[in-house]
Amino acid sequence: MNGTGLSGGQPAVRLHSRYRPEVEADRYIEALNPGHDIDYFILVEPGMGYLVDALRKHRPGSKAVVLHADTAFREFQGRYPGVPTWYPDSENTVQEFLEGEIPEGASARIIEWRPSLSVYGELCLELVRESAAFIKRADASRRTVEAFGKRWLRNFFRNLTLLHTVLLYRPLDVPIVVTGSGPSLEAALPEILAARNWVFVLASSSSLPSLVAGGVVPDMVIGTDGGGWALMHLHACFRLGAPPPSPPLKLACALSAAIPSRCSELPILPIGDGSLWQTMALNALGIPSVLVPQRGTVTASALELAFSLGTGCVFLAGMDLSVGDIRTHARPYGFDHLFFGKASRLRPVYSQAFARSGDIRAGGSHDVYAAWFKSRLGSWQGRVFSLGGKHGVFENVPSLVPFAKKGKRGHGEHFKKLPAEGLPAERCGRAVGTLTSALKGSKHSAALVGELAPLLYPSRSGVSAEELAVALQGIAGRYLGECRG
Repeated sequence: MNGTGLSGGQPAVRLHSRYRPEVEADRYIEALNPGHDIDYFILVEPGMGYLVDALRKHRPGSKAVVLHADTAFREFQGRYPGVPTWYPDSENTVQEFLEGEIPEGASARIIEWRPSLSVYGELCLELVRESAAFIKRADASRRTVEAFGKRWLRNFFRNLTLLHTVLLYRPLDVPIVVTGSGPSLEAALPEILAARNWVFVLASSSSLPSLVAGGVVPDMVIGTDGGGWALMHLHACFRLGAPPPSPPLKLACALSAAIPSRCSELPILPIGDGSLWQTMALNALGIPSVLVPQRGTVTASALELAFSLGTGCVFLAGMDLSVGDIRTHARPYGFDHLFFGKASRLRPVYSQAFARSGDIRAGGSHDVYAAWFKSRLGSWQGRVFSLGGKHGVFENVPSLVPFAKKGKRGHGEHFKKLPAEGLPAERCGRAVGTLTSALKGSKHSAALVGELAPLLYPSRSGVSAEELAVALQGIAGRYLGECRG
């Protein structure tokens, strides 16, 4: 078994040198010359683990995670204790494993042990494909953090001042319809309307204008986008063309999201992303929240929230995550007025839509998020269904099954309204005080620096806790002044 392929039925091809496997691994890593700026290395089927020691020697500041194509290598795990390792019989998928072991914002690189490819073939290639999809999504997330980190923090302190009524909930036992803003939403609207009295509609903010135009007022709207353009979607909450829903419209929002000031009139279910800095601030304020990790797209966050809110089936509508023609979104859409406002004889709306669809395809963001959805379809089997026709991402997901009728909607008893404690300025001041105190001297200081430094100073290294504390006080001070004024 020394250095041979161990999978049943495979030929006895050696994965390592018979005489000096440590030197062989050392030369392999030296030839690859992995970058000094890489935080994590994903080792694809490193066999008996000699690569781990070689990597530690050449890049001592980096960390390794291991993906095995063969469960037989469990017996060698003692060679590299403390290194996270995935096996084909692990409970989590590769994507879930990598998400759990590699923190958001960290850089990663794949290192394949080439001899394994000749033994395990397609098994190794699939691990490489899964790793590449994860890195592509992580890189997109890191770029987003670099662009929006400071804005997220500003939104967080501002949103603390807008919380007047917060929601507690107990799980729903009715079907939940989750709506995205893809073109297929239009085809699903009649089916949603027909079942409206016994389903809970959870709408991504971008789908709200199309839903309302189709006569569907959702039970809850979710907003997670930190950019100012997200306000255009949420303004529709206050321009509903239908009679007020019963129970009243609820808003679930990430505390780092951009939301209109009028959202203070709505009962809000705060969404925390699980980061230490958000958790500490919310605990200090006694604000209940639901945990939904950042996924980069509101449709993924909406699905995660649906799993938290209910125990039954979830129906997905308008989650195309692809561009089939020049129609990129369901109609009407929050940005339509931008196209019509710029329309002219030389630049008609259709030409603008054509250019936009091309830009979206070239950007590749749909492909990144579609890969995330596809990687999880197996674990959702029997609970998640496609509504309004199948589309690319959900080609293997069953089409609509009949909604289980459970009488009239009675969601009010599942949600309890609580007044947010304290005045807005007090909440904001207590949150920043908690974080700055923890930065200046606590066992959590290093972890907080690791989370906050990429948000406030993405292009710098060696940011001190004192710098971060001063920056937080400056950001929060603006909203303290507004509240007092």
